Amino acid sequence: MNDTPEKPTAAKKVPAKRTTTKAPAKKTAAKTALATKATTKAVAKKTTAKAAAEKAPAKKAPARKPESRTALVRRARRINRELAELYPYAHPELDFTNSFELLVATVLSAQTTDMRVNQTTPRLFAVAPTPEDMAALPPEELEELIRPTGFFRAKTKSLLGLSAALRDRFGGEVPGRLEDLVTLPGVGRKTANVVLGNAFGVPGITVDTHFGRLARRFGWTTQEDADKVEADVAAIFPKSEWTMLSHRVVFHGRRVCHSRKPACGACPIAPLCPSYGEGETDPEKARKLLKYELGGQPGQRLKPPADYPGQPAPPMAPPAAAS
Repeated sequence: MNDTPEKPTAAKKVPAKRTTTKAPAKKTAAKTALATKATTKAVAKKTTAKAAAEKAPAKKAPARKPESRTALVRRARRINRELAELYPYAHPELDFTNSFELLVATVLSAQTTDMRVNQTTPRLFAVAPTPEDMAALPPEELEELIRPTGFFRAKTKSLLGLSAALRDRFGGEVPGRLEDLVTLPGVGRKTANVVLGNAFGVPGITVDTHFGRLARRFGWTTQEDADKVEADVAAIFPKSEWTMLSHRVVFHGRRVCHSRKPACGACPIAPLCPSYGEGETDPEKARKLLKYELGGQPGQRLKPPADYPGQPAPPMAPPAAAS
């Protein structure tokens, strides 16, 4: 028997061949797994980035170049001219025939509409046409007469106080000086300027909620205090324009440039307004937001000026008869 080891036969070499065959398959599978994993990570990363981008706040438009004082004044005065063309019939929207009626109506207009005041004052002035008559009214009777205007107790106190002051200190006449008017109960600079500008022809800027809002939107001021707004605007416009400027701005604030949703898309002065876009910019939708004569609705005065293009306000319905 030969003890020399035998050489491997071909049959014994098969396992080695199998190992060689399997190795590339495992390598390919590993590569495929790695590629799939990498693709999955890339997709996940892209999805995460997209979600983050969607959650991130939109980039703000680049800040406007600061407006020079000269440019501001020119733009402001152009706005005034445009408003004059838009509202050639601008006027005080309170019905009155003399300075006392205007003073009383302006005091009553706080926290209510001019239309409501105009609907209320005919009965009031029929009973108390003069300061002496009004000062003599029992508080309960005056409260009942002005109740529709709201805050009637506080307003009654003011009307009785200013009527007595006019009777006792000014001979029953409304004074024509701001320093005298503001000493009357319930009368501040806004009310005094309304009376001076529309009953005495003394120029004044009336800073009510509408005027203050638009002055800030137009960039004429950044102030919230009415006296500071008045001072800022007075420095931009000539004194001769103050009274009519007030009417035009208030008209625009009531009809177009509303507090909550301005009708930007229907605003003729939109190209001059740095706040364009705060409200509705679609022209059709914006037109539906217009009020009073611009929206085909009645105005605020029961007896508007002859050149007013809209309808007069309806009188107040008579109180229902007790059953």
